[in-house]
Amino acid sequence: MIGNETTMWGALNRDAIASLLAGDPPLLEECPDLHSQLQSNGFDVTVRAVASFTLAAGAGAIGVSDDDRALPEPSRLRFGPDGWLDLGAGHYLVTFNEVVNLPRWLMALGRPRSSLLRMGVSLHTAVWDAGYSGRSQALLVVHNPAGFRLQRDARIAQLVFFPLNEPDDRGYDGRYQRENL
Repeated sequence: MIGNETTMWGALNRDAIASLLAGDPPLLEECPDLHSQLQSNGFDVTVRAVASFTLAAGAGAIGVSDDDRALPEPSRLRFGPDGWLDLGAGHYLVTFNEVVNLPRWLMALGRPRSSLLRMGVSLHTAVWDAGYSGRSQALLVVHNPAGFRLQRDARIAQLVFFPLNEPDDRGYDGRYQRENL
C-alpha cells in the first residue's frame, strides 16, 4: 500500500510529476518543451502525427476475443512546410510525441485542453493503465464546419496521473504495450 487509511488520494501535482520525470525510466520521454508542458495538475502532451480515416482505411471490428479485433489503416497526413495542417470537419487519429512510462502503481487519464472545446474540436482518449509504456494516440474530432488549423508539436491534451491504492501485480500487458515506438 502506498498510503494509509488517513491518506487522501488524488491526482499528482507538479512537484510529484517533476520528480517522476527525473526517474529511470522517466514518466515521459521525448517531450518538446518540459517547461511549458508541466502543469499544476498534469502534463500537456503534443502532436507528432495526424492521420485521416477514409473509406480506403477500411472498417474496424471488435469482438469478444482480442483475435476478433481489426483496426482500420488511416492515411497519414503531411504537415505543410510551415508545420501546420488544415483539417476539415471530420475524424482524425493523432499520435502524441511523448513516450509514456507508467509504473505499476500509477495510471493516467487524458483530457482535451480547453482551447479545443472553444474552437469546436473534441479529443477522445482512453485510460492509460498502470504499467503501460508507449507512444499513445487519441481521436480528434473537428466539429467546426469552418475547420481547424493544427501545428506540429502543439499541446492538445493534458494527462492527469492518479496513484493506485496498491501496485498492480501484472501491469498493462495488452496489444498496445510499446505501441508506436
